[in-house]
Amino acid sequence: MKTASAADLRNHFSAVSKWIHEGESVVITKRGLPFATLVPVSERKALQPLDRMARLRKHFPAGPVAGDAGAAVDYDRGDR
Repeated sequence: MKTASAADLRNHFSAVSKWIHEGESVVITKRGLPFATLVPVSERKALQPLDRMARLRKHFPAGPVAGDAGAAVDYDRGDR
């Protein structure tokens, strides 16, 4: 585990970030005392694509709602 001071972060962030990018954990010191630890992010699982049709079938099992969408919007706005 590598060590860097708060001043190193301010003045040499690119070098410290390179260590983290390479998988190294870095202890940050402030006035010579450990202050924080920077660790690389663990690999995240890829998100599954959203199945929009499955959501629509779940919420509207009878199919599309009949009616005029423009009239519904006018009604909601209070224009009717």
